Amino acid sequence: MKENPLSFQLKLNPEDFLPATEEEKQSQVIMRESVGFWKDGMRRLVKNKVAMVSLVVILIVMIFSFIVPSFYPYNYKEQFKGANHLGPMEYSQEEQARIDAGEKVFPHIFGTDKMGRDYAIRVMMGSRISLMVGLIATCIILVVGSLYGSIAAFFGGWVDLIMMRIVDIIYTIPDILLIILLSFALQAPLDKLAESPGFAWINVVGENLISIFMVFALLYWVGMARMVRSQILTLKESEYVTAARALGVSNRKIIKRHLLTNCIGTLIVTTTLQIPSSIFTESFLSFLGMGVAVPLPSLGSLASDALNGINTYPYLLFIPAALISLIILSFNLFGDGLRDAFDPKLKH
Repeated sequence: MKENPLSFQLKLNPEDFLPATEEEKQSQVIMRESVGFWKDGMRRLVKNKVAMVSLVVILIVMIFSFIVPSFYPYNYKEQFKGANHLGPMEYSQEEQARIDAGEKVFPHIFGTDKMGRDYAIRVMMGSRISLMVGLIATCIILVVGSLYGSIAAFFGGWVDLIMMRIVDIIYTIPDILLIILLSFALQAPLDKLAESPGFAWINVVGENLISIFMVFALLYWVGMARMVRSQILTLKESEYVTAARALGVSNRKIIKRHLLTNCIGTLIVTTTLQIPSSIFTESFLSFLGMGVAVPLPSLGSLASDALNGINTYPYLLFIPAALISLIILSFNLFGDGLRDAFDPKLKH
C-alpha cells in the first residue's frame, strides 16, 4: 500500500517499542554521584593545588615547631661560651677543638645569637609560641564571637540592638593601648598569683602574653560576632527552626543544634583566616617588647632583637621574618581554599 504524503498519521516502527538494554539505560544517566556537603567540599578542596601545598607547608612548620625540639641537642636558653654571633653551620673554638679531638659536635644550623644561644632551636620555639598564641586566641575568638552573634541574631529586637551597639563601641577601643594598660594593671595580681604552686607557669609566659589573650577575648571577637549574626539572621527563618519551636525545643538547643551547626562551614573558613591575623598581632606586639617573657622567644621578639645588628648579621632578622611571612601566607591561602570549597555561593 502506498503511503499518503499528506497524511498526518505517525509511522510506527515496532523496533522502537523494544525494552532498552542495560547499556542504553546507563548512557542516559547524566547525573553525578550524590554526595554530602562535607564530602563534596573536601573533594573540591583536594583539587585546589594551592590550598593543598599550603596545608603541607603548615604541617611542616608544625613538625618543625612542636616535634623537632624534643630531640634537638640544644636548649633554647642554653648559652655556649665563646660562641657569640656564629654564622650558620659554624663552630666555636672550643667546639672545633672537640671536633679535632675526634668528638662529634652537632652544628649550629642557623648560627648563634649575641648571647651564644643556638638560633635554630630559638626559631623553633619562637614559631611554637607564635602558633600556640594564634591557635588559642582564635579559639577564644570563635567561642565568644559565635555565641555572642548567634544570641543577638536569634532573639533580635531590642536585644540585637543593644548587643550590636556594644560591638560598635568595642570597635573604637585601641587594642595596643588596652594591652599596655592591662600589662601594668595585671602585673601585681599576677605576680602574687604566680607565687602559688599551681600558677608558676605565669612566670614562664609573662604578664604581657596573658594580657594579649585577654585583649583577644575582649576585643577581637567582634568581627566573628558580626559574621555569625548575618548567617543566623538568614537561618532562623528556615522551616526546620519553625518546626523546632513548634515542638517546644528550647532556644539554647535551637541555637546549638540547628543554627550554629548549619553555619559550621562558614565558621571553619572564618576561623582559618583568623589564625594568621592573630599570629601577626602577636608577632607585632612581641616586636614592640610586649610579648612573652625573656628568655622564652617568639618570632616577633627574635626579629626585634636582631634589628640592631641587621647590617652585620642580617640572617638573624631574615630567618624569623621569613618564617612569619611563610606561616601567614600559608594560612591565608589555605583559608581561601576552604572558602572556595565550602562556600555554597561559589559552587559551580
